[in-house]
This record gives sequence, C-alpha cells and structure tokens, in this order.
Amino acid sequence: MAVEQTLIVVKPDGFKRQLTGKILARFEEKGFQIKNLKSYNFTKEKAQEFYSVHKDKPFFGELVSFISSGTVVACILEGNNAVNTVRLMIGATKSFEAAPGTIRGDFGLGFTDNIIHASDSPESFIKESRVIFG
Repeated sequence: MAVEQTLIVVKPDGFKRQLTGKILARFEEKGFQIKNLKSYNFTKEKAQEFYSVHKDKPFFGELVSFISSGTVVACILEGNNAVNTVRLMIGATKSFEAAPGTIRGDFGLGFTDNIIHASDSPESFIKESRVIFG
C-alpha cells in the first residue's frame, strides 16, 4: 500500500453540531496522521473554485451556498491508501444511503448537509488543498 495524502473538510453542519473532534478521532484511530489542520470560511469565489468539477451540474449552486454558509475545518490526512480508505470511512454522498458505521451514515442528514467532504482522487486532493491551504 502506498502512503498518500488526502483532504477532508468538516462541513458547516458538522462544525455547528460540534462533531469535528469525533470525526477527526475516527481518522486518528484508523492510523492516519494529521499533517495540516485549520478552521476556514469559504468565500463564494473560493467555494466555486473548490467545487469547480461540479460547475455544470444542477446542484452546483447549492453546494457553493452550503459550504460557504459557515465555518469548516479542513484537514490533510496522511496514511496508507488514504484517498480510498477515507472515502470508505465517510460513506455514500447521500447520507440516507450511507451505511451505519460510516461518518455520513452515523451523522449526516441529507445530500449537501452530509457532514464531510473528502477528495476523491490524488489529483482532486492537490487541487482542493491548494484552494484552502495555498
């Protein structure tokens, strides 16, 4: 297995519900190392850049609006097969389809208000982490 990095973002709903510590603990317990961590407030422009891969989809405006609606916590995680493992740990995008035991399955309430974002590829990690961490 290759050691790699990935990005997670605890979305405004997770931050407001004070779930950040519980979420980060799951990744640490799995063996991931936190390499960078910050609270962040997306501007509309930064949110559009962050979600640019979805710009032609009907839900783009909703994504941008939601992620910029409050404070998020962004974290770069490092570990074995980080991108795929983290995606498995967070569960399906639609919280109501996410399996119990996954972060979204345990805490998520909907589609955009699904607690957490995670990069879906090494390329996405590079692009997304640059938006937040420079």
